[in-house]
Amino acid sequence: MIASSYPGETSPVTAQPKRNVITALSTQDRRFTLGEGVGTDAIHQTPQYSYAVCVLKTGTALEGNGLAFTLGTGNDLICKAITYLAQPLVGYDIEELMADFGTVYRRMADAPSLRWLGPQKGVVQLALAAIVNACFDLWAKTRQVPLWKLLLDLSPEQLVNTLDLSYLEDVLTRQQAIDLLTQAQAGRSGRSGVLQTGYRGYDTSVGWFNYADQAIIDNTRKAMAHGFSALKLKVGSDDPERDLRRAALIRETAGEEAIIMLDANQRWNVPEALAVCRRLSHINPFWIEEPTHPDDILGHKAIADAIAPVKVATGEHIPNKVIFKNFFQAGAMAYCQVDAVRVGGISEFLTVSLLAKQFDIPVVPHVGDMGQIHQHLVLFNHIGMGHENLFLEHIPHLRQYFTQPATIVDGYYQVPQEPGSSSDLIATNG
Repeated sequence: MIASSYPGETSPVTAQPKRNVITALSTQDRRFTLGEGVGTDAIHQTPQYSYAVCVLKTGTALEGNGLAFTLGTGNDLICKAITYLAQPLVGYDIEELMADFGTVYRRMADAPSLRWLGPQKGVVQLALAAIVNACFDLWAKTRQVPLWKLLLDLSPEQLVNTLDLSYLEDVLTRQQAIDLLTQAQAGRSGRSGVLQTGYRGYDTSVGWFNYADQAIIDNTRKAMAHGFSALKLKVGSDDPERDLRRAALIRETAGEEAIIMLDANQRWNVPEALAVCRRLSHINPFWIEEPTHPDDILGHKAIADAIAPVKVATGEHIPNKVIFKNFFQAGAMAYCQVDAVRVGGISEFLTVSLLAKQFDIPVVPHVGDMGQIHQHLVLFNHIGMGHENLFLEHIPHLRQYFTQPATIVDGYYQVPQEPGSSSDLIATNG
């Protein structure tokens, strides 16, 4: 059992003489400048894609790298929180650590002094994401398998041992989680074809908020020529007529058979969302994403009810499993966009995915990691949990900074084969 000596506590860490011991940790504050208009939405006009990185070192060349995604300012605060939270992991063998990682996770999330800054939201939660993701990355590397294979190789009990199901007992007990995974094992062979076809992507980069109309037309044509049949457009303009014009442009360019998603990035209050979403429905969007404040569960529910059959998607700014539970209970989202670099890492992503499966809600992740980790997780969700094989967001703007960038062929993510979670960044920003 891992020691519980977090900031403000005094219990020492007792190292175990094992093979894959975490010997030290470090952090990296990595920030990347984007091109003009890239990454812009109705709220975030000058984004700087950034990662707070947790690096877990061993006595070998293997390192676990974990990402948390930000837009720049405050990245340093997350790095500081990583150092506080992760220090007790030093001295532990990764296999021992992951055998009961759900307990470890809860101790980190409940570190008394830092919990006061959350709990389980904001800077501390993002730090937890980076740490957790580094643990899973190191675990997969030490077993010499890609993350998706590691997860599929675990028994239902072993996988649930990596999760913290606290505060979910009213809807998802440990035994129910094990049963869901056990039941899904029966159909694995029928779902494993995705390992040959790859996982379908959808292109977010065609319609950033500050792109000119002609750029949207050109990008749409280019994306479709590269095999993408699902595309996303940013909306939420001060003038709704601009949104309507741009939405009509992308629909006209892509054609009626294309799947078009619209993303407001929390821009509207509920009355505005109701008014604009009804008007946007004429282009037959697959979903409207983040139509209002991410904490407004009842607001999302009101919008979802009013604009049906158009669906609501949300989740990239929902910080933890408990709020996801409440969204599911309220029927306030049709598509769950949980993000492993925005909630408490891979462990909480899997927890939310199990919750979503319990409520029969598809998981279509937001990709603050640019799809690097989530290309593994959607494979496991489909094969290992029985989630629907839909598509995964594709954002290409940082691929040159990863040592093993996600590969897209004819609109499909190719199945990663290298050990780990595909999270290693090149040494410098280039």
